[in-house]
Amino acid sequence: MAPTLANPFNDSSALIDFVINQGNGVKGLSELGLKALPKQYIQPLEERMCMTNIVPQGSIPIIDMSKWEDPKVAKSICDAASEWGFFQIVNHDVPIEVLENVKDATYNFFKMPAEVKNKYSKEHSSSNNVRFGTSFTPQAEKALEWKDYLSLFYVSEEEASALWPSICRCREQVLDYMKKSEVVIKQLLQVLMKGLNVNEIDEAKESLLMGSMRTNLNYYPKCPNPELTVGVGRHSDVSTLTILLQDEIGGLFVRGNEGDDWIHVPPIKGSLVINVGDALQIMSNGRYRSVEHRVVANGSKNRISVPIFVNPRPADMIGPLPELVANGEKPIYKQVLYSDYVKHFFHKAHDGKTTVEFAEL
Repeated sequence: MAPTLANPFNDSSALIDFVINQGNGVKGLSELGLKALPKQYIQPLEERMCMTNIVPQGSIPIIDMSKWEDPKVAKSICDAASEWGFFQIVNHDVPIEVLENVKDATYNFFKMPAEVKNKYSKEHSSSNNVRFGTSFTPQAEKALEWKDYLSLFYVSEEEASALWPSICRCREQVLDYMKKSEVVIKQLLQVLMKGLNVNEIDEAKESLLMGSMRTNLNYYPKCPNPELTVGVGRHSDVSTLTILLQDEIGGLFVRGNEGDDWIHVPPIKGSLVINVGDALQIMSNGRYRSVEHRVVANGSKNRISVPIFVNPRPADMIGPLPELVANGEKPIYKQVLYSDYVKHFFHKAHDGKTTVEFAEL
């Protein structure tokens, strides 16, 4: 039973039951019209976004992909990956209608009643590869994050057809988005590898760079007291690359190059946000940088985003690429089993860039 406005969630077990066990998520909390943020979501001061740290005219690079093989464009991609760790791409090969369809699929999934979404929760999903959840790692977090998500790990078309939600063409639209994005992913990886003097991506290398993929449908409902919480806390991704589609609301911030500066990533219609993940930082021996980012909560609008995490396979060993070490470069990371690295990331709350220390020599 939903609590009344007069009786908000002072009791953590009531909140956990409503949000997690019943599958209402923070969307359910938002729709109760609470006047104050439940205390379980209040972040410590140091984790809240301080508006004075936002760089007012700051911008990550915006790169036109229409001539991606042009040496100047290739250089701008490699420079962005090494200096910023983040960039936006426009005039890429993913059709705008594919992007619009997957945004619709995200809204449609989260419109479903809690009992429908809850079929895909950790407790009820028929597979670890399909997961509806909330926050990041609730059992490890001192304060919860204001986000719900559906996470879809791609194994095969057959498994996706059998297990992914089919409601409102959700499965179909996500699969189409993933397939159509592959062209761009391969273009980016080709350019980034050439920037490391790795001129040929054979089957084994391609598998190491992009052997597994996960897509998340993220939903950030409007929030009472958004300044007291976060949509997503400070972290870097564990992927090789992340391809992010965001809606028009905004709220993604990237750590700048000056101390505690943060730069807003403004939504550009039809664009995709690309960021380097820890796996590529490790494989490039630190030449490409995975960078901390975070999402703020919004007091007046619901926001969605759809990232594709392009990863090594769980059973792959990741470390500086042999081509770099063969050229006499001193490795700064050891070889680690990718699934161990990912487990380390998911067993703790978001904590900035500390995950990469797991692989440091």
